[in-house]
Amino acid sequence: MNADLQRERAQASFNTEKMTNLLDGGAAKTARRRQLVSIIEKDPTGIFSNDDNYYLHRTDRHVRGLAKAVRLIEVCRKLGIGDECDGHMVASEDWNVLLIALADDLPLYLHWVMFIPNIISLCDDEQQAEWLPLCRDWRMIGCYAQTEIGHGSNVRALETTATFLPESKGGMKGGSFVINSPTITSYKAWPGTLGRTANHAMVIARLIDGDGVDRGVHNFLVPLRSMETHDLLPGVETGDLGPKIGYNTMDNGFASFNNVVIPRRNMAMRFSQVDEQGKYIKKQMSEAASKIAYITMMQVRVLITDSAGKALGKASTIAIRYSAVRRQGFKDSEETAENQILDYRQQQHRLFPLLASSFCFFMTGKVLLKALTSIEHRVLSHQPVNRVEVTDIHASSSALKSYTSMVTADGIEESRKACGGHGFLQASGLPEMFTTYLQNPTVEGDNHMLPQQVIKVLLKLVQAVATQNNKALNDYKPCDSGQLIPSLQAIMGGRKVTCPAQSAEDLQSLSLLRQALCYRAARLLVGAGKLVQDRVEAGRTPEQAWNDALVEMARTSRAYAQFLLLHNFIKGIDEEEKTHAMVGAPEIAVLRDMARMCALYWIEKDLGDFLEDGYMSAQHAGWIRTNVLAALDAIRPNAVALVDSWDYSDFNLKSALGRWDGDVYPALLDYARRDPLNAKSIGPGYDPHLKRLIVDGVGAYTPTTSRL
Repeated sequence: MNADLQRERAQASFNTEKMTNLLDGGAAKTARRRQLVSIIEKDPTGIFSNDDNYYLHRTDRHVRGLAKAVRLIEVCRKLGIGDECDGHMVASEDWNVLLIALADDLPLYLHWVMFIPNIISLCDDEQQAEWLPLCRDWRMIGCYAQTEIGHGSNVRALETTATFLPESKGGMKGGSFVINSPTITSYKAWPGTLGRTANHAMVIARLIDGDGVDRGVHNFLVPLRSMETHDLLPGVETGDLGPKIGYNTMDNGFASFNNVVIPRRNMAMRFSQVDEQGKYIKKQMSEAASKIAYITMMQVRVLITDSAGKALGKASTIAIRYSAVRRQGFKDSEETAENQILDYRQQQHRLFPLLASSFCFFMTGKVLLKALTSIEHRVLSHQPVNRVEVTDIHASSSALKSYTSMVTADGIEESRKACGGHGFLQASGLPEMFTTYLQNPTVEGDNHMLPQQVIKVLLKLVQAVATQNNKALNDYKPCDSGQLIPSLQAIMGGRKVTCPAQSAEDLQSLSLLRQALCYRAARLLVGAGKLVQDRVEAGRTPEQAWNDALVEMARTSRAYAQFLLLHNFIKGIDEEEKTHAMVGAPEIAVLRDMARMCALYWIEKDLGDFLEDGYMSAQHAGWIRTNVLAALDAIRPNAVALVDSWDYSDFNLKSALGRWDGDVYPALLDYARRDPLNAKSIGPGYDPHLKRLIVDGVGAYTPTTSRL
């Protein structure tokens, strides 16, 4: 065991095990997680090993990913995982624990993340009764085919068609739909699991009813491959999109459909249907329920937010442990001892806000997931759901997905760079972690497009405040955005609002920091709305005015996300302090240190937002910077223990630099020696290439009397 890591762990002011219990949701869940992790890591087949991942071709990574998936399913059946869910193992809490324990991505991922939820949300009882058992037994393996090679976020522009074909004109009994890809830009592109793995797809296509009317996009279950031979079915073409910068176990694919005929009942018919004569029928339902198609997309956004903290925690674990072990520069003129790079301020300023954010993102992810699950349950069980609730969580999930995934992607890369030259090696575990994570800022709504959806929702709240619509305001008050109402009322009422801090110590108050972030978000929101209005009054069209405000909208969305993150972090800490269910006073104190770190760092990075209207003064700005340094000091003694709290095993980290025992350099050399390039004492390029230079002399200099 490395002596530096031993000392770091010994100086921690809190109980690491208690913090781990908090992250897991209780001591019993920690024990269960460790039991399941042990099953994966000690599996006798060796299939789950990641030792040579970095040396494999992407095709081999994909095939190994399938082998891991099949073995995981086999293990789950033997252990009875999913028995409590009528055999649906992917609905078991243990399933997600096992997926994290694998520390590798599975090609089947979209089957349970989007395909099954679509069937549950959008298909009627009869359809579910037919298809869900096939999904449960892994006979039907599906993906979610929405995006096209020419269309991503603009779902309304999708070109794939599903045209009704009556039985009388050659359709199947009871009628059919004919799925077509009419143009090159209508080819489905990027769905995970589509390329080589799935045998069915939930295809999003334009419904053309029996009267020839385009009814907009709807969901259709389309068979892709034979469930017996896995051969492509007539009219279907699918394939893998090719090597990516990461996530290469997954077969992100393309697909085209040439007159592919499916039964009429393969249209998802929970909320709308087409009868045997081709008549389109939209069932009556609440306005919130009519948006159920978007819940699946929101679910994935929430999952991305929830997983961002875990990914950032993993990167922080590697970088902070390595920074405690790595020494650089001498402490004194005697040059008797080198400094731990974790003691350098710039290293702390790079890493500690990321560490604090990992806990902050994790807590907000849990809150968001719980809220969305509650809304989905009420919608599907026909309980009343306020329209504002749905649009509000749409805004929150969009803002948080955009912000947390961007910070995490950048944070993983910053962690890699913070490891110096060794961070450039795949052996550090960070390059693959970074390139694989990079999908998240783009999927399920590009991070630069989502702020528009956030602002579109929040401007309705601004309108309610402006018109003093008390009924609407009462609907907003229980929601996330309702917390902006007092600040919006003050700003729109023309009242001057300033930061009440009278000292640097005041600016360490979490309540005051939360208030500052709330006010900033509200002010920027009003400003974004005013910018659109001013541009229209200046003669711009509404579309042009909206486009002019996009940069301001992105800034506003980021500010709103930071406010929500801090609010949820503080709320979670306060609730834990009241109950002491899993942690005590020392752990609460450390959690508050991290909340303070997040808030101060975010304000420091965007001080202009707080200065431009006089909310903060130049003196406040100085206090913020002073307090950031104090926050770094507060976290420094606990940094290693905090990353230990994530409880990532060496198997999971796949990193020579982030090892629990700190034996970094032997591990690096072991990785190097196992490289296939080093399999023989003479390299594979020697004969015939290098030999021609060294032995045959093709590079020998011979003077010539003339040159061409």
